[in-house]
Amino acid sequence: CFDNGDGTVSCEGGFSDGSSAAGVRIFVRQPDNKTLISGKINQDGEYTFEKPGCNYKVVFDAGPGHQVEIPGQEITE
Repeated sequence: CFDNGDGTVSCEGGFSDGSSAAGVRIFVRQPDNKTLISGKINQDGEYTFEKPGCNYKVVFDAGPGHQVEIPGQEITE
């Protein structure tokens, strides 16, 4: 994920075997796990959302054993 510098954040997803992550659920959550935004990775393997004005994390959820969490403070331009 990276900060676009215009108030939005873009994330790219894919699997280690090179297969597409299209359709994988993605959540933007507060540290207490309250969901702020949810969606799915598009056919190009991307998802863009408006950057929250609070602490947040991005969670890619492809099912049990296939979850990745990125703290918002690690997402930079």
